[in-house]
Amino acid sequence: MRVANTKCSVAIAGAGLAGLSCAKYLVDAGYTPIVLERRDVLGGLVAAWKDADGDWYETGLHAFFGAYPNMLQLLKELGIEDRLQWKEHTLIFNQPDKPGTLSRFDVPDIPSPFNIIASILRNNDMLTWEQKIRFAIGLFPAIVRGQKYVEEMDKYSFAEWLERQGIGERVASDVFIAASKALTFINPDEVSSTILLTALNRFLQERYGSKIAFLDGSPTERLCQPIVDYITERGGQVRLNASLKEILLNPDGTVKGFLLRGANGEADEEITADFYVSAMSVDPLKVMLPEPWKQMEFFQKLEGLEGVPVINLHLWFDRKLTEIDHLLFSRSPLLSVYADMSNTCREYANPDRSMLELVLAPAKDWISKSDEEIVGATMAELEKLFPDHFTGDNQAKLLKFQVVKTPRSVYTATPGRQQYRPPQKTPIPNFFLSGSYTMQRYLGSMEGAVLSGKLTAQAISEALPVANSSNLQTLTRPPATNAATA
Repeated sequence: MRVANTKCSVAIAGAGLAGLSCAKYLVDAGYTPIVLERRDVLGGLVAAWKDADGDWYETGLHAFFGAYPNMLQLLKELGIEDRLQWKEHTLIFNQPDKPGTLSRFDVPDIPSPFNIIASILRNNDMLTWEQKIRFAIGLFPAIVRGQKYVEEMDKYSFAEWLERQGIGERVASDVFIAASKALTFINPDEVSSTILLTALNRFLQERYGSKIAFLDGSPTERLCQPIVDYITERGGQVRLNASLKEILLNPDGTVKGFLLRGANGEADEEITADFYVSAMSVDPLKVMLPEPWKQMEFFQKLEGLEGVPVINLHLWFDRKLTEIDHLLFSRSPLLSVYADMSNTCREYANPDRSMLELVLAPAKDWISKSDEEIVGATMAELEKLFPDHFTGDNQAKLLKFQVVKTPRSVYTATPGRQQYRPPQKTPIPNFFLSGSYTMQRYLGSMEGAVLSGKLTAQAISEALPVANSSNLQTLTRPPATNAATA
């Protein structure tokens, strides 16, 4: 079956943020995309579901930053920027040595980078003055030399980079173990310094870069569905339960079509188009690669990338555990970040009961364990985070839970991975890649996924321009955004 249209057609495998944003920008440029998703839910790594009680549970704890210009631009273009609920401009950390107490980095509303510097200088709970000075000196090359220096540091883990700057181990354990696990799901001694330095650069260069927002409901309904509506209203298609079985090749090695697996005993279906995009994560892509392509150096380099395991937990309690309306960095050896979604998210709001959403990381030693074991270990950590509610005779009761395991999430950002990240354009003239693992200036994240989709649309436009493809000329230069007024 050929996609029925009179415009240039593009078949996209994967309806995560990368595939959907790619399709959105393709329809803007005059192309007709068809997005094919193997599951029955939109979103990929931001997918969400409802349980039997009608409560949502998600693949991950999705926080949006002011330093996400491409994501913010996308929301503005869709007319849904008001769905982001911006929080106070601060970063909040638990203090393990003082159970139940928090340490804050309150960011004043002054120009960057002075706002971030002021927030660090004013916090005396987690860093000594000597550590602050050493850290500032260590960051100086990244600020002055910019992204070139940041990319060169990919050969070191962040812990090694800190050591090279003469910054003590306590900085890594006190501050950056939480940030590292939150951003990459691995520890500072494992993560590439390029990743955290990139994030720090964004926070230092953009006035509201470190400001955090939460979506007002589930990502599937409040973010992904509006993109689908935008695509379909302009002639594109999005199909669920459309599982890619094989990438069919022409004799010259180019793509002939996408073969979809027949469902419920039906025959397989062939989708043909002018261009083809894999918007799958890197791990399933490696499985799907045709044998002739596996001999090519471009695709062989993908073996240097693999997804990191992630576990997301949802815990419903019989009472309020906290009134804090923000993301919190746990600084726990087991957990990375958490939030009381009954406070942070309008659709999940409950004035009487808490629903904690927590990310367990690193998860490699836990991904094979039972849900009950994972929840039991998490509850033991919560006793330290909320001692007043889990001691004594009247302890908070866990009403129900959901554990969402993702054995292969965003690519594992260990040192040296940058060299394996491919561009969106491949050696196959009619085949392109999209996904946050592809080369773009942001880490594996929602922002990276959206930007990769833009870059893929731009690469297709350059391969075969159509009437409206000039719309893509400014894709890599998003307009300035103001998170304070979003």
